[in-house]
Amino acid sequence: MRRIGLIILLSVLVFPALEIYTMFVVAHVIGWWLLAWLILSALIGWLLIKEESMAVFGRFLVTTQSGQSPFAAIWDSGRTMLAGLLLIIPGVLSDIIALILLILPNKTGNFTPRSANDENVFEGEVRVVDAEKIESKHKPQ
Repeated sequence: MRRIGLIILLSVLVFPALEIYTMFVVAHVIGWWLLAWLILSALIGWLLIKEESMAVFGRFLVTTQSGQSPFAAIWDSGRTMLAGLLLIIPGVLSDIIALILLILPNKTGNFTPRSANDENVFEGEVRVVDAEKIESKHKPQ
C-alpha cells in the first residue's frame, strides 16, 4: 500500500517536470508558435468541456433507448471531458495525451438496433378512444 502511494507521488512530481522540460525544448525548436498553440489548445479544451456538458444527457438517453449500456455513454463523455481538461492544462505532453483520448473511437457511436423478430416484442396498434363515446354507445335507451 505504501509503495502505491510512493508511485503516485513520484508521478505527480515527475509529470509537471516533464511538461516544463518538453515546453522548453519545443519552444526552442518552434519559437513563439508554442504560445499560440497553448492558447488555442486551452480554448479548444474549454469548448470541448462546454459542449460535452450539454451533450452528456442526450447521449445517455440515446444509448439507453437503443438498448445499449448507459455506462458506455458516461465513459465516452468522461473521456471527452478529461481530454478537454488536459487541453486546458498548459503543456505539450498533456495535449498529446488529450489528442490520443480524442482519437480513440467512441463505443456509443455503434448503435445496434433490436431485431424485429425478438420474441419479447409484440406488434400491434394502439387506438385512443374518448371515454364519453364509449359510455354513450353502451347506455341503454
